[in-house]
Amino acid sequence: MSAGHSHGDAGTGRGRLAVVLGLTTAVLVVQVVGGAVSGSLALLADAAHAATDAAGLGIALVAATLAQRPATDRRTWGFRRAEVLGATLQAAVLLAVGTWIAVEAVGRLAEPQEVASSAVLVFGAVGLAANLVGVLVLTRGGGARSVNLRAALLEVVNDALGSVAVLVAAAVIALTGWQQADAVASLVIVALIVPRTLRLLRETVAVLLESTPPGLDLGDVRARMLAVPHVLDVHDLHATQITTGVPVLTAHVVVEDSCFRDGHAPQVLDALQTCLAEQLPVSVEHSTFQLEPGSHAGHEPAAHH
Repeated sequence: MSAGHSHGDAGTGRGRLAVVLGLTTAVLVVQVVGGAVSGSLALLADAAHAATDAAGLGIALVAATLAQRPATDRRTWGFRRAEVLGATLQAAVLLAVGTWIAVEAVGRLAEPQEVASSAVLVFGAVGLAANLVGVLVLTRGGGARSVNLRAALLEVVNDALGSVAVLVAAAVIALTGWQQADAVASLVIVALIVPRTLRLLRETVAVLLESTPPGLDLGDVRARMLAVPHVLDVHDLHATQITTGVPVLTAHVVVEDSCFRDGHAPQVLDALQTCLAEQLPVSVEHSTFQLEPGSHAGHEPAAHH
């Protein structure tokens, strides 16, 4: 017995996400060119930072778009898992880039390279201006209301901080000639990239490994289910995520034999679904239960527990 649910519309703000993704990608290109022209590692680090943000924005946009595609007999959850696969790949690449920048920055602290501070100021200012435009786009019309838009706003604000670090380094070099400021700014930007990348990688790998969704305590879930009238036992209890924010749960539920004689089974099923959707810290709207009489235990395969 299972509950049927609409997968909902995750497309709120897709137009604004697309605009900001375009701006961030443009910043990425400008900073790569600027890093090559000026010799600034900080600009290249900020380009990696922009790539992190572009990845986050792209994932949000892809998730919002793919969620609109209907499920089929071949793909019963549509393309929801594509978001997680893409995010895992992006996080792995960005982690490698962040590591390379950190190693290069440490080397430049010992042996600084000449940086054209005036070019860095120009390219850094362009990046900061684009980030500020992105903030205005995302907060237009009362602010970022959807989860996707709020996450995107944090990405853009974080990237703006990276641009500020680049500008400060360029100003220090221009005023004092201390070339190591570029390497210091690079390390600051890496410190902004790596923790977020590791967090993203941990979240996506947990989904791919079908770990229990964060915030969901299966011990508590079992106790709440056992508290439902007529429920005698719960086994084969599994909780996973199709993608981030879409938890699913399945369980075999042993109920009193009388439920199958006097018509209580549908009420028990309703109570279980209400329990998961409304009474837990993490709402589980996609649930599937197999209701069993106590006598069914003798027919269970050994693998069930």
